Amino acid sequence: MYNFRTMPSSWSGHLTFGLISLPIRLSPAARTERISFNQLHKECHTRLKQPLFCPTCDRQVERSEVEKGYEYEKGQYVLFTEEELKKVEPQSARTMEILEFVKLDEIDPVYFDASYYIAPDEGGEKAYRLLTEAMQEVGYAGIAKVSMHNRENIVVIRARDGGLTLHTMFYSNEVRSSEYGSTAKPEIKDAERTLARQLIENLAAAFEPEKYSDTYQNSLRALVDAKTAGREVAAVTAQQGAAPVIDLMEALKRSLAKQTAAEKKQPLRVVPKPKEAAPRKKKAV
Repeated sequence: MYNFRTMPSSWSGHLTFGLISLPIRLSPAARTERISFNQLHKECHTRLKQPLFCPTCDRQVERSEVEKGYEYEKGQYVLFTEEELKKVEPQSARTMEILEFVKLDEIDPVYFDASYYIAPDEGGEKAYRLLTEAMQEVGYAGIAKVSMHNRENIVVIRARDGGLTLHTMFYSNEVRSSEYGSTAKPEIKDAERTLARQLIENLAAAFEPEKYSDTYQNSLRALVDAKTAGREVAAVTAQQGAAPVIDLMEALKRSLAKQTAAEKKQPLRVVPKPKEAAPRKKKAV
């Protein structure tokens, strides 16, 4: 169970649907975990910094000296103060209104961007629970708009694990047209289709995200631990790249045969038969 009270808020305001309004806040639902390296000076191993530097004044600049500018021509900027930028903030900077409800399976995942958890603030718990349970019952997701980080995002809100999750989405003009290479349609034999379906069905499984891990990051972590402890690191054995398939039918058959062999090697859990009780000896009279 996630503790929303201890997670940093990315946005706070009101969520409205119809005439109902409830105070909420958003917290990031996921974050990338990776080992990062710092840049060091090769001569003295001092960590290199990237300060704000003005080449005209030939000196470092403090944060208080920074202002925002938009380059409308090469080297020409129009300047803005924070007060001016706040004047053009849309209503969605403070209020997130659900515009409509849609079936979640009608949204192509290519539109999804970042994910957030929605938590109710004080006074909004009952309306939050009502909306969550109603959305779970009807199977619809809400489409809304919210402004964060100088951008008005279109978002989808869905009921999940007894709460509400929000996903920011790309606008349709931001999603690139499909680029799948050659448009040629070579002839596919029925037997090839059958074997391909079999291969897919044999590999079918329930999605369990905990089964997967970042092997590259694991190797980097092992490298860091080994170097810290003064140990040598064994190199990962590189596999040669797969050769292009020449005989598609033969490759499908070999793939299925490999799967069948792997299944046969799996140990079976056999329950032993109960031992028969030895016949009792009759007592001598």
